[in-house]
Amino acid sequence: MSFELLLELWPATLALAFAITIVAGIIKGAIGFAMPLIMVSALSSFVDPKIAIAAIILPIVASNGWQTLRHGIAPAIQASNEHWRYLVVVCFMIFVAAQLVPIIPRNIFYFVLGVPVVGLSLVQLFGLQLTISDRHKWWAEWVIAAISGTLGGLVGTWGPTTVLYLLAMKTEKMKQITVQGVIYGLGSITLLFAHIQSGVLNTKTVALSAILVPFALAGMWVGFQLLNKLDQQRFRQITLLVLTIAGLNLLRKGLLG
Repeated sequence: MSFELLLELWPATLALAFAITIVAGIIKGAIGFAMPLIMVSALSSFVDPKIAIAAIILPIVASNGWQTLRHGIAPAIQASNEHWRYLVVVCFMIFVAAQLVPIIPRNIFYFVLGVPVVGLSLVQLFGLQLTISDRHKWWAEWVIAAISGTLGGLVGTWGPTTVLYLLAMKTEKMKQITVQGVIYGLGSITLLFAHIQSGVLNTKTVALSAILVPFALAGMWVGFQLLNKLDQQRFRQITLLVLTIAGLNLLRKGLLG
């Protein structure tokens, strides 16, 4: 591990990264997802987007591991058995798509980040509810998993599409939280190895990613405490509005260079 990148960053830049990670952790603890969206959108505003991708990897591995096992191993195993096809496709596509990250030009990368951030946030912000009938479940599961995995590999986030899929499947609330944890947990481990292979996570960037882990977990703990005290729907709407603004900023940067 090299501390070269940390030494290159201004103290104010690191402090801002810590604050962003805490906020992202709080929101993930409160609503169960959105940490990668928030971190990538915000960090990409003042560091190279590929460094932002590297920075989020260890925090999301740690936070997703906590979310997966928070209610015990048995529900996680049951969720894995029920949604194994979705898990396999998501993990495969994450690994494949991640290999494209080092070769995507900077401006295009801002669009790759911004379009799904804005699109997925607006879909949820306006409350679009998808429904999948039993006879369409077999192909919908594969298609949505492929889209989720591609977004996961390119921009480090497959949470919003997964949430939309589970809502469309009319998954019971507590079961949905467990399924999300399993999908995010296995996906984040895949993302870790995928970006070691792609070179995005390397001896230079891993130190930044590692130093953000305790801030992510601290924020997530606070989010868990807020979960039962806040109006979750309003909190979620504010979060999605912030994500939309952040995504529009990424699109602006892609247009202006």
